[in-house]
Amino acid sequence: MNGALKAAWALTAFVIVVGVVAWITTGRPVFAVFIVLGVLTGVGALLTGRTAPGAPVRKEDPAP
Repeated sequence: MNGALKAAWALTAFVIVVGVVAWITTGRPVFAVFIVLGVLTGVGALLTGRTAPGAPVRKEDPAP
């Protein structure tokens, strides 16, 4: 897992935690949107962010 992917997962977790904490402390259910968006982002990353096992990695041509 590279640094950008780790940062994306950290941001996803942060959004979910902020949503939970804000909802608990304020009692306003509008913060459920944070939780839903965080979960959807995580699910989307799992479904689209991986290559198939054994798939070749395409390397870009070096700049001339």
